[in-house]
Amino acid sequence: MSVLAIDAGTTGVTALVVERDGSIAVKGYQEFAQHFPRPGWVEHAPEEIWQAALEATRQVLKVYDAAQLEAVGITNQRETVMLWDRETLAAPRRAIVWQDRRTADLCTRLRDEGHEPRVRDLTGLRLDPYFSGTKLMWLRENEPHTWALVESGRYAIGTVDSYLIARMSRGTYHATDVSNACRTLLFDLEAGDWSDELCDLFGVPRDALPELVSNWGELAVTDPASYLGLSLPIAGVAGDQQSALFGQTCFDVGDSKCTYGTGSFVLTNTGATVERSDALLATAAWRAPSGEITYASEGSIFVTGAAVQWLRDGIQIVGSAAETQAVASTVDDTEGVVFVPALTGLGAPDWDPHARGMIIGLTRGTTRAHIVRATLEAIAFEVRDVLDVMPAVSSLRVDGGAAANDLLCQIQADQLGVPVERPTVVETTGLGAAFLAGLGAGVWSSTDDLRHTWALDRRFEPVGDRAAADAAHARWRDAVQRSKGWAV
Repeated sequence: MSVLAIDAGTTGVTALVVERDGSIAVKGYQEFAQHFPRPGWVEHAPEEIWQAALEATRQVLKVYDAAQLEAVGITNQRETVMLWDRETLAAPRRAIVWQDRRTADLCTRLRDEGHEPRVRDLTGLRLDPYFSGTKLMWLRENEPHTWALVESGRYAIGTVDSYLIARMSRGTYHATDVSNACRTLLFDLEAGDWSDELCDLFGVPRDALPELVSNWGELAVTDPASYLGLSLPIAGVAGDQQSALFGQTCFDVGDSKCTYGTGSFVLTNTGATVERSDALLATAAWRAPSGEITYASEGSIFVTGAAVQWLRDGIQIVGSAAETQAVASTVDDTEGVVFVPALTGLGAPDWDPHARGMIIGLTRGTTRAHIVRATLEAIAFEVRDVLDVMPAVSSLRVDGGAAANDLLCQIQADQLGVPVERPTVVETTGLGAAFLAGLGAGVWSSTDDLRHTWALDRRFEPVGDRAAADAAHARWRDAVQRSKGWAV
């Protein structure tokens, strides 16, 4: 018995086959294009995401018997908004990605009008371009011809999960779950449903939104003519960070994880309680078929892995992400160089969409190794900033691509002053989707059954001088303050 997981991330789609013991049997991956039509704007072509999902799945099916699959689970980049034709499934425009900053002025306008306290009370979020509601409001105000077809009922609105469900099922289902819905600014967190009040505020017709379903169970069924001959229940779905929390088996209150991806996201399970904070976000983690919602506190960091990608593609000082550990290890420290990777503004805990990236402390002696090491340190500093405003943790479970970097994990432990634990399977975003789908299809009987699949790869204990770690972090905080408000 095995489960197919589709992890539709920000830069590519991964397909995993997860066995009953939690191991990954097969993996496929396909990148898709990033579109930057203007400074601060980030878009994806929905069709390119779908084709990447198909190609990643094809790679799996070439070497794995589809007859062994019990179900499919979906996890996805959150907050990215898409429109598509309900009949043809064609998208009338590119998706506006979670990283996109075009609605910064719109957020300021709504804040000046006094809406933020009520929005935060209902959603657990803040008015920031990160979230979907202002993106939809921007479309309504700037693309009226497209929006008219939303209001007429021809175009559906959704996040990446609901788009993939529609494509896999040939348009039969228009559905999402609470972990994605709660990131739209249109979802009442404690009521567990779309909010008419918020839909009115942002001008979004409720009828255009997906049906809300639980995170596991028989949620939809794939159409074999649309999805490579597969007829499987879509039995699990969750936004990527909540999926990683599930994949790390963080089922108890206080359990915490950090996923190093395009951005980095620290989540702590808060159980049945919505924990509100000025610096952090309250979010729905998952909803059981019984209707009970588990919540989490989240610190969202927008650019971490994307900073490494920028080193590779933007300024071309490394050939691959894997090379960063070797390059950074050639120097003992950054010699005062600090990189603030606010390439799309700052997320938690600073929340400044007008901040921009900055490298400071350069001298004639600065080399690429110092800049690469400063990038790894920046990732660790950003995570520390979030954990400094969370309840104290005794250890931190890490996952995502950059978790394979031993130097980063050690720097992280040194900065936090607590152990960092890396599991044997760091693809926990896809693993969480598989676990959810497996619960829904009966591959696993309970979350207790899933706990036994988690295995430790390496535990990084903090070492070195605590005072030196704190001084480095203080220098980082000084640089962060200097980066703020640059794009106003």
